[in-house]
Amino acid sequence: MINIMISFADLLDTLIDRVGRFAAWSALALVLLMAFNVLLRYFFRTGSVALQEMEWHLMAFLALVCMSYTTLKDGHVQVDIFYARFPAAAQRIIHLVSCTLILGVAVILLKLSIPYVMQSYMIGEGSPDPGGLDNRWIIKGFIPLGFALLVIQSFAAWLRALAAVLIPSSPSPAPAQYENRDAAE
Repeated sequence: MINIMISFADLLDTLIDRVGRFAAWSALALVLLMAFNVLLRYFFRTGSVALQEMEWHLMAFLALVCMSYTTLKDGHVQVDIFYARFPAAAQRIIHLVSCTLILGVAVILLKLSIPYVMQSYMIGEGSPDPGGLDNRWIIKGFIPLGFALLVIQSFAAWLRALAAVLIPSSPSPAPAQYENRDAAE
């Protein structure tokens, strides 16, 4: 049973890894767009409200879609002053509890964000600024997408944490396949 849980967690991790690597390319698009806007503003004394709004649309996409990738890579901020000193059994339980909490929060935010996006779609929300982008529901649609991806990644982490609590000799809560790849990069 534990091996099935770990295999399923590996499958979910692979999905998040691929989505995250694809979405990370939006950072390049964001940098290029910002550079273009700066060139327009300082060299040609002009600008575009739509292009400026596109900057924060890309930033929102990057943050929302890549938060699950950051969780996969263990790139989030941690303060483990006490955690590192706890025995391994206590660490496994704390990890399971924290995975359960983040999974619960992600599910709640996913559920709450769907009506928010639907309302934006139904009223045809657009930019309040002249020349801004229409169809604001599209960017708002990345909120439930981002939290759905976080639910998937959190569930994978929860499966690993549960396996580590049930059988302490099972593989570590972190996906080993990504630890080795990151060390090589």
